[in-house]
Amino acid sequence: MLTGVTDGIFCCLLGAPPNAVGPLESVESSDGYTFVEVKPGRVLRVKHAGPAPAPTPPPPLPDTAQGDRSGLVRCQRRITVYRNGRLLVENLGRAPRADLLLGQNGSGEPPASLEVELADPSGSDGRSGPASAASGVVLFFIHGVGGSLAIWKEQLDFFVRLGYEVVAPDLAGHGASSAPQVAAAYTFYALAEDMRAIFKRYAKKRNVIMINGGGPTALEPSFCSIFNMPTCVLHCLSPCLAWSFLKAGFARQGAKEKQLLKEGNAFNVSSFVLRAMMSGQYWPEGDEVYHAELTVPVLLVHGMHDKFVPVEEDQRMAEILLLAFLKLIDEGSHMVMLECPETVNTLLHEFLLWEPEPPPSALTVPPEKK
Repeated sequence: MLTGVTDGIFCCLLGAPPNAVGPLESVESSDGYTFVEVKPGRVLRVKHAGPAPAPTPPPPLPDTAQGDRSGLVRCQRRITVYRNGRLLVENLGRAPRADLLLGQNGSGEPPASLEVELADPSGSDGRSGPASAASGVVLFFIHGVGGSLAIWKEQLDFFVRLGYEVVAPDLAGHGASSAPQVAAAYTFYALAEDMRAIFKRYAKKRNVIMINGGGPTALEPSFCSIFNMPTCVLHCLSPCLAWSFLKAGFARQGAKEKQLLKEGNAFNVSSFVLRAMMSGQYWPEGDEVYHAELTVPVLLVHGMHDKFVPVEEDQRMAEILLLAFLKLIDEGSHMVMLECPETVNTLLHEFLLWEPEPPPSALTVPPEKK
């Protein structure tokens, strides 16, 4: 607290905001990040990761190992098929597990072998298999005011392991992106243009954007907000603001949540950037009429302890959108992606695998016989 006050006094005397981040000259770094210049002198750090390389397939079995029938292999295996379509095959060797000792019919004799049909990975009906569900799909993860791409770490790692391509940028003035010292650089429209440039660079056949939500109301900065105070005053109050964010952004405020906040680099921006961001949230077009015209499926994930976005706003959003799913997480708050990563990952993955039923007009009707 004392350090923040001291820095604020020097800030007022020198007339320069602290913690200014200059433009970055490098294009690619050794730690897997890319630096994209969306405009001259405006550089964003981007985490871009693709699916892990496929393992080398095992050599084909000799003819003597083939079964009696074409397309079948006789082996001693335990096969588990998960809901998402993934297939797990365990080699039991000569020592079957205890849960298999009773046999399939309760006869008390373990099965000598299991017959597994070797199907075409693409499927007999011509549809792509589970591994191709992520083919051509890019997931964009966009953080909010005061955050960074690090808050999506659990989601980025999870979906890369599943074979998806992920893209997560640091907004201007956040994380390791450049921080222009002009307030106009942080308006809603300027940030939207940045994301448009990132989207054009990485977009593919199917693109899904993960972003924080709220009520379907037009954005307009509050003139009575604390963020309208001078930058130096905000810097003096930064420790209190960080504590308030921890209090409102997490359901609990223990050591774990503080560590998550630190690792996620959340609310670690300069006072100038924070003030400019909050003052630049002006988007009169974003009302209910705008959101009602969206025709793509939308998933809304809401932490019930969220003090920034009331649940009534997400409920209203679900009513306005043409096709929306609202999922509530009882133990989560505003930073639900950090608090409940497993739950969030499962919800997102199920949403990605969901396919809407075709409308009645799209169904082909066989012609009547004359």
